[in-house]
Amino acid sequence: MKTEQSGFLLGIGSNINPDENFKQIIVLLLNSFPSLSLSRVLRIPPIGMNSHRDFLNTVVFIETSQSEQDLKAICNAIEIKLGRDRNDPARKMKDRPADLDILTHISFPDDKQREPADITDEYFIYPLLEELFAFLTGSDQPAQQPGVSLSTEGLTFGQTATTIHRHAGTSNERVS
Repeated sequence: MKTEQSGFLLGIGSNINPDENFKQIIVLLLNSFPSLSLSRVLRIPPIGMNSHRDFLNTVVFIETSQSEQDLKAICNAIEIKLGRDRNDPARKMKDRPADLDILTHISFPDDKQREPADITDEYFIYPLLEELFAFLTGSDQPAQQPGVSLSTEGLTFGQTATTIHRHAGTSNERVS
């Protein structure tokens, strides 16, 4: 790990064709950023909405000096590309192919003690935040439940926290 990293935490989810859409979200993010560090991917029942479709969720750290506004534009474009209607006033209560939320700007190692409740009120991702913080700071954090394994373009991720680097060739590379 580098001594200092600064960027944004994203909460990512999908519950419409989640296995396929989730892989696409990661690939599309890698088109805009050279690397992503992400927690394991969990299958979580929908909370606060009436749906029978489970979500796949993860937390991603993107090291970047881009503005929050520029990052939000990238996230919105990914959601739209995968079929989310960003103009629907009820979009927060509906099933969705892609949901990318900027949680906070963060710096490591300075913010490594930050509490998940200070970052988001989405309590179901607290374990993912804790795991990602531990991963980024080289601390031990045992996973409380197994992650979902996803594979795309020769890349497998989701079972544990990891960093994925974009390569200019035909595939990406995961570095644990």
